[in-house]
Amino acid sequence: MIWYFILFHILSFPKTEVNTKTTILNFDIILKDKVVGELQASRSNKDSEIHYKSITNIKTRFITEINVDYKYNVVFNDNSLKKADVIITVNNKTHAETTTKWLGNHYSIIENEKAKVFNASIDYSTILMYFEEPKGVSHCFSEEDGTLNIIKSLGNHTYKKINSKGKENIYYYKNGKLTKAEIDGGLINFQMIAK
Repeated sequence: MIWYFILFHILSFPKTEVNTKTTILNFDIILKDKVVGELQASRSNKDSEIHYKSITNIKTRFITEINVDYKYNVVFNDNSLKKADVIITVNNKTHAETTTKWLGNHYSIIENEKAKVFNASIDYSTILMYFEEPKGVSHCFSEEDGTLNIIKSLGNHTYKKINSKGKENIYYYKNGKLTKAEIDGGLINFQMIAK
C-alpha cells in the first residue's frame, strides 16, 4: 500500500526543469613568468537572463606582500545590461567599488560612493570579452568605472581595449575563445593564460 502512495505522489507532481546552462572558464595570472593567481569566470543562462561572475585572486610580493582580489557580478537580460557590481580589494581593504543598475530609462552608477548617470544602452561589457570574441564590437562598458572603453581589432583575432584613462589591454582569441590577455590592471600589469 505504501508503494502505491509513493508512486501516486511521484506521478502527481510534474517535473520542473530549470532551463540553465553554466560555462566556467579558468585562467592563470602570470606576472614576470610566474603564476601569481587565477581568474575564474562563469556564465549561467536562464531563459533570457544571463549571470556573469568573475573572481580574480592575485598574490605577489614587491617590497611587501600584495593581495589583490577582483569580484564581478553582472546580469544581462534580453541582451541588455541590467546590473553590475564590482569590488576590488587590496590586502583585504576596499580599493574600488562600483554598482551599475538599469532604472528603466537610464543607468545609475555609483562608483566609490559617487553617483552618476549613464544614458546610453549597454549591450556589451568587459566581462563578455572572457566568453566571446568581440567581432564587430567597437565599444564596451567598463563595469569597474562606469565608462565606455574602445575596442580596436588588431587583426588575427586580436583586440586592443583602451579604457577611459588610456590604459590598454590586449586580448587574443582562437576559434572564438579567449586564450590569452595582457592586462594593465592599474596596480599590477599581468597576463592571463587560459587553462
